[in-house]
Amino acid sequence: QVQLVESGGGLVQAGGSLRLSCAASGSIFSINTMGWYRQAPGKQRELVAIIRGGGSTNYGDSVKGRFTISRDNAKNTVYLQMNSLKPEDTAVYYCNADLVAIPIMTRRDYWGQGTQVTVSS
Repeated sequence: QVQLVESGGGLVQAGGSLRLSCAASGSIFSINTMGWYRQAPGKQRELVAIIRGGGSTNYGDSVKGRFTISRDNAKNTVYLQMNSLKPEDTAVYYCNADLVAIPIMTRRDYWGQGTQVTVSS
């Protein structure tokens, strides 16, 4: 059984920084892409950033230059460093992992439970 556990959300003033972490645990054979998505009230879930197994990254247009995604493969953990936060960054942030679990042995998506990030103006 695979779990993704997020941490690091909270309340911060505009212009501040937060660092999110997401650790994958359980019977994991391999992890491909890991990433972060967010969903604000009344809006669709959107891509924040993804990082592939080889280290290449993609970012949503609204966070480019402010957010940085990284991963520690030895710890099955992905991080999101968020700088210069804006009120419009307020959302629930979800961790995602495209991985192969034992004994299923096929790739599928797993999601964390979400962590709230609130940016005050």
